[in-house]
Amino acid sequence: MNKRSLSFLILLASASLMNAGVVAAPLNLLGFDDMSCTAWNKSKDDPERRAAYIVWVRGFLTGHNYALPNQQLSSISSGTVEAQINRYCSRNPAGQFSEGAMRLSDEFSGRNQPIRK
Repeated sequence: MNKRSLSFLILLASASLMNAGVVAAPLNLLGFDDMSCTAWNKSKDDPERRAAYIVWVRGFLTGHNYALPNQQLSSISSGTVEAQINRYCSRNPAGQFSEGAMRLSDEFSGRNQPIRK
């Protein structure tokens, strides 16, 4: 290993150690009092509640477009939102449907990586 390669590895290791101690600020999520998948699943029999949840998810996706103009989501129907959140909550019954909205934005923006909080 030459001196330049060794210097690069030391620099890379140092940067990794510095970033390891960085703690991201918690996400300040504005939503419903209960954002659980349990609440989402119960709303199936309450059309008004379900519609409010879907509108919230669509608003979240609009926020994604506002925050990330280079990774715009195209138009997504309410039916697609509902189907995607249903799928997320069936796979993650103890999860939050807000997390399902985050995964939805990942998938439909082409990013397919977790949102960095």
